[in-house]
Amino acid sequence: MQKINILLGLILLSACAGNSGKKKNDLTEKDTLNKMVLIPAGSFFMGADDSTGMADEYPKHKVDVASFWMDEHEVTNEEFARFVESTGYVTTAEQPISKAELLASLPPGSPEPDSSVLASMMAPGALVFTPPDHKVPFNDISQWWSFVPGTSWKHPEGPSSNINNRGKEPVTQVSWLDARAFAKWAGKRLPTEAEWEYAARGGLSGQLYPWGNEALTSGHPKANTWNGNFPYHNTQTDGYTGLAPVKSYLPNGYQLYDMSGNVWEWCDDWYDANYYIQGEKGVQNPAGPATAFDPDDPGQAKRVIRGGSFMCSDEYCRGYRVSARMKSTPESGLSNLGFRCVRSAGQK
Repeated sequence: MQKINILLGLILLSACAGNSGKKKNDLTEKDTLNKMVLIPAGSFFMGADDSTGMADEYPKHKVDVASFWMDEHEVTNEEFARFVESTGYVTTAEQPISKAELLASLPPGSPEPDSSVLASMMAPGALVFTPPDHKVPFNDISQWWSFVPGTSWKHPEGPSSNINNRGKEPVTQVSWLDARAFAKWAGKRLPTEAEWEYAARGGLSGQLYPWGNEALTSGHPKANTWNGNFPYHNTQTDGYTGLAPVKSYLPNGYQLYDMSGNVWEWCDDWYDANYYIQGEKGVQNPAGPATAFDPDDPGQAKRVIRGGSFMCSDEYCRGYRVSARMKSTPESGLSNLGFRCVRSAGQK
């Protein structure tokens, strides 16, 4: 299904083994490379804190959240490798799709692509960030995204790339389906969108970022984002051009790292642009809408992603704000998309 996302222009955004005395999927905090942090129960106002948010971030509304445990950082390459080694799991990007499946996904009346195009679309692979060396219009994402056959979590920038010496970087090129499979194996789950935003705020109220209201460019680097002119010139003011190892920046008030920037993170919820208007009110631990709706692409169901990435900047994408929402199809794999897991407090 990876290739379907390219064909329809759907992309709208710019592991753990137990010890010998336990079953491999019977994990506790001590068994994982990723320490879990207890997030206390509480209430907060979910949604944009000023007038700079997108339409789907309004209205701001009160949400009650029960206590839960959250990974202190994004799942890393070395953690995901342990999951794959333990289970033999094959990610979405590593799987080809059939001709019938591809053709069924085309808009009604679309002509069948010629054989060479069809073959490339059916090959395993994923979307790779391929920045140009010059200024380009922001309304044409094909200027910096390319489908590259042979791309996977082990080869995140294409078949000639690898993750050697990159074990502490967040795993990328994993779909929502892959993230959910890892979480289940680890005895965890993906966070709800409400849990994610509550945790990202780190106990602060009415603040734009995990660290408060101080501008991203003020003082010491606060997150891994795009510095300079997107997508063709990165000044590396924050120390990195692409991915940064987890925990490269200071944590928020809950001692969670990289809740802003580095990679977008999958949430469990379906994405509905109107959910804040029509959604549950006065319900503890809202689990999101029952169905998905994206007005920019109504034919495809999307899952929520949060937190922004190394590709976000003030001039193009301000996804590093705690209230910022984005979405992608559950089968998507991207150079700037990963995840972290949670566990309900009663499970710990």
